[in-house]
Amino acid sequence: MPSKHQPMKRLLGYTVLSLGMFLSSCGNTTFKSNSERLNEVIQTVDEFRSYDRSEHPLGRFEDSLRKKESDFAQKQITVLKTIDAEQLSETEQISLELLKFKLQDRIDAYNFKMHHNTIQADQGFHLDLNYQVHALLSYQDARHYLDVLNDIPHFTEQQIDMLRLGIKEGIAQPKAIFKGYENSYDLHITGDAESNFFFGPFKDLPSNLTEDQKDSILNAAEEAITKSVIPSFKRIKKFFEEEYYPNAREEIGVSSTPGGKEFYQNRINFYTTTDEYTAEDIHNLGLKEVARIRKEMDMIIDEIGFKGTFEEFLQFLRTDKQFYATTGDNLLKEARNIAKKIDAQLPKFFKTLPRKPYGVIKVPDALAPKYTGGRYSGSSSNTEPGYYLVNTYKLDSRPLYILPALTAHEAVPGHHIQGSLNQELGDSIPEFRKQYYLSAYGEGWALYTEYLADEMGIYETPYEKFGQLTYEMWRACRLVVDTGIHAMGWTRQEAVTYLASNTALSIHEVNTETDRYIGWPGQAISYKIGELKIRELRRKAEKALGQDFNIREFHEIILEQGTVTLPILERRVNEYIAKTLDERSTT
Repeated sequence: MPSKHQPMKRLLGYTVLSLGMFLSSCGNTTFKSNSERLNEVIQTVDEFRSYDRSEHPLGRFEDSLRKKESDFAQKQITVLKTIDAEQLSETEQISLELLKFKLQDRIDAYNFKMHHNTIQADQGFHLDLNYQVHALLSYQDARHYLDVLNDIPHFTEQQIDMLRLGIKEGIAQPKAIFKGYENSYDLHITGDAESNFFFGPFKDLPSNLTEDQKDSILNAAEEAITKSVIPSFKRIKKFFEEEYYPNAREEIGVSSTPGGKEFYQNRINFYTTTDEYTAEDIHNLGLKEVARIRKEMDMIIDEIGFKGTFEEFLQFLRTDKQFYATTGDNLLKEARNIAKKIDAQLPKFFKTLPRKPYGVIKVPDALAPKYTGGRYSGSSSNTEPGYYLVNTYKLDSRPLYILPALTAHEAVPGHHIQGSLNQELGDSIPEFRKQYYLSAYGEGWALYTEYLADEMGIYETPYEKFGQLTYEMWRACRLVVDTGIHAMGWTRQEAVTYLASNTALSIHEVNTETDRYIGWPGQAISYKIGELKIRELRRKAEKALGQDFNIREFHEIILEQGTVTLPILERRVNEYIAKTLDERSTT
């Protein structure tokens, strides 16, 4: 006689069997830890390729590929959302948050068609080619560089196709930013190969090459420059002057473009790494900072004993010859001198310093006219240093009194220390983080170090201290000007006037900076937002810890996990304060 419990046993049997079949179909994934699942996603992202890079060393740029990359990013975010962050270490939690942030930006870039607008006032697909030029240390280096040169025609045509789509969609850049833009391509249209900028590396081939190898490389180089490089820049010139400029938009604010208001808010969120700010918030914060810094500037003018208005003092700084180098070499020598003075102060302020050195060189001629006063260019190669690039173009717009602040920002303790330490992070940090850069963190750190240089004693005259303040004022003005242009309908002249009347920047720099903000919505706000957060966190730590506050430990907390968002940075500092206070209470 059957038992009354048999149906239940049968049901349990089916359930166990079904569960077993399900687990079998899933392999071992059900039993993988959250750490293992995170590492799997990181590896999947690292290994993902939307095309074969060996065929096109400069990349492929097509709508279908960008769509493929966006879909891939969305799929990985879906997986990441199932991982329990509470079960991860701090480093893994940071990796999880940063990977989500990075993947979401890839999706946003596709949705807002950023690949259809790949040029700016001082940057662009053709300008990026200048950074491909580097010393050739081996035969393999030379062959790869030749592959790059021969890929320029394909690269150029794809970029032009994308820019044409941007014109049709109404998201092309405004006409206002293209004054002097012909310098970005005319310099590469030369009458012969050897005088071309891209031929430069072939003039100093490695000594260990055979004569046959050298002859082969030089013949191939001449052919690549003559048949690939020069014709491509002629093609670029024709496109810009006959197609792009005539169809560039009149309005300078991105909010005037289709979907522009939403795009600008998206860029605010990206460049501040938070969703805390509206354009109005940032504008008002900028006005508040401008007023604060102006008071400090006025105090220095009084200290100097200058008799005249603020505007007259700025004019004095812009025109008096004592503040300007007479040659580009002299400007570079002064920059190197300041850099070495800062080097000597670094051990007092940092527990960990990078292994990689840096050099001080001039900005390449092809970039200089529309370039900023200086910039840092890092390198992921073990055989190449980082470079602090100083702009020697138009020397009467490169005042010496701002050079200490510029050097602190672009070289040390600014971008070189932060960027190099980021690349030298240990094995526990995934590779994608070692190459990752977020402006709120990186530029915020670099601006903070201009303030830090004052504690190091680098500003030796009131004029140099005023230079630091005018750089800080410049970044505060960016909050006002960027939002003014892209959210509040400002004209280009309104932006120029605001910058010129509040900073000691040369009029040339005022104009190049304004064009930069017009062409790159939101990026300019990242500097001040990041710097304000770091200084706020430092004040908080100093107040909470009192005599236990250690500047070297604080900087270690800021830098030791590499690039992070501002919310992650704030969490780390709060944990550092709590841990230090706890250790004090137990001793």
